[in-house]
Amino acid sequence: MNGMAASNHTSLLNRLIKKGGKHFLRWAGDFQARHSLVSSTPVITNTVFPWVAQLEAAYRGIRTELDALLERPEDIPAFHQISPDEKRISKGNSWKTFALYVYGHRVDDNCALCPHTAAVLDTLPGMRTAMFSILAPHYHIPPHKGPTRAVIRAHLALKVPTDREKVWIRVDDQILHWKEGEVVLFDDSYEHEVRNDTDETRAVLFIDIDRPMDRIGTLFNRVIVRLIQASAYVKQPLKNLAVWNREHRY
Repeated sequence: MNGMAASNHTSLLNRLIKKGGKHFLRWAGDFQARHSLVSSTPVITNTVFPWVAQLEAAYRGIRTELDALLERPEDIPAFHQISPDEKRISKGNSWKTFALYVYGHRVDDNCALCPHTAAVLDTLPGMRTAMFSILAPHYHIPPHKGPTRAVIRAHLALKVPTDREKVWIRVDDQILHWKEGEVVLFDDSYEHEVRNDTDETRAVLFIDIDRPMDRIGTLFNRVIVRLIQASAYVKQPLKNLAVWNREHRY
């Protein structure tokens, strides 16, 4: 097989694998919805998790640690600089992220800089991923979907522009606005997008936490999470974070 033919064969194989993966994820999402112990709607009520009130009560200390980080914004990477999979939706320096946990892997260097935040996160059962998500003025995160319904997304609003009606997240057909010190919960496997049409920065503590499931669903989700943890989707960002932190030591 010549070089061009081999390249075409590899490209076709990759497309088939990708297409098959999408079919599996659609099937998995339906399966997870059937075995979920909480609503599988785009937006989820805060009463589902008893720790929401605890997280909101910790807002001031978490905000103080974020403000300290924002004194040196050049040391906070853009999302795509850590996770290349996000290069379609993260451009320039408009969406910065400061990772504390990545699918269960603790980023010790970053947690050491935010001990109060890290201590609060360590009390949340089933917490998988946590980061500060910092959105520049007049930036739009295009529509996209998360890879699995195994987790539920939480945002603790830390910095919200004064004109909060002009900064929003759309999840499926629902528009949500943040309020400082309060949590919103949603299913990021639905299409969602974010827009900041103000002159101010928006920042949230972004958390992924295990979806409450029945026994069969819990076993299924454990397999899904382990597959994700073993994939380049997680391993590459962890490698990139280690390099970034060596080169941008605080």
